[in-house]
Amino acid sequence: MKFIFDLDGTICFSGKPLSERIVQALDALIEKGHEVIFASARPIRDLLPVLPAHMHHFSIVGGNGAFIARGGKVISTIHFDPQTSDNILKLIEEFDAAYLIDSHWDYAYSGTEDHPIRRNVDPEQRAKNVSPAELEELVKVVILSSLNGEQLLDQLHKLPIVIYRHGQEDIIDISPKGVNKWTGLQQLGIEPQQFIAFGNDANDIEMFRHSAHSVCVGEHTVLGELATEKVSNEEEQIFRKIMELMVELQ
Repeated sequence: MKFIFDLDGTICFSGKPLSERIVQALDALIEKGHEVIFASARPIRDLLPVLPAHMHHFSIVGGNGAFIARGGKVISTIHFDPQTSDNILKLIEEFDAAYLIDSHWDYAYSGTEDHPIRRNVDPEQRAKNVSPAELEELVKVVILSSLNGEQLLDQLHKLPIVIYRHGQEDIIDISPKGVNKWTGLQQLGIEPQQFIAFGNDANDIEMFRHSAHSVCVGEHTVLGELATEKVSNEEEQIFRKIMELMVELQ
């Protein structure tokens, strides 16, 4: 069976690498012949540092479906069209928004150094922090803060984009239209009802809808209603659920 895991808030906490306990559970799945795939909002650049080295070659969906990696290499990226990119940048300027903008590898960051998301951005300094104008193409945009946030959101909804709001962090996560974790998984050849999914937030909804079995970690109203079952976001409970599902599949 294919096991697909979101990272932050699901099996990875406070931006720290996967714990030994979680790695133990994932290694047990692999030892039993299952496949482990990661599907995260993080771009591949920021996803690799939280994984142990022996998992860097696993199939990965990053940027909520905008980045696809297999065998340790990025094999596909989906970016905003030039007009949409221009419109997003104009709105950022108009509403004096702080942002994190990802291109294929480099990025543009204008938030504060103590913003919670900052510690997750390029911690190993694999890329360059440049101005938006220096980015070749825009793949993913995160609005960290802005003036008149609701007004900005209204304007963003007029664009051909996908928007996720992460309430706990109070950020707006923007991807190209038609891009989500499920579309990314399809690029890896994943078929509906042929995988087990673990997730914790709105960007996992489409992935849950197409799973054979889904586990919501922590509390999320919509995701919890879609999920086959729920567990707390305590690491030991997540470990036990992974092992329980593995045993059931034997």
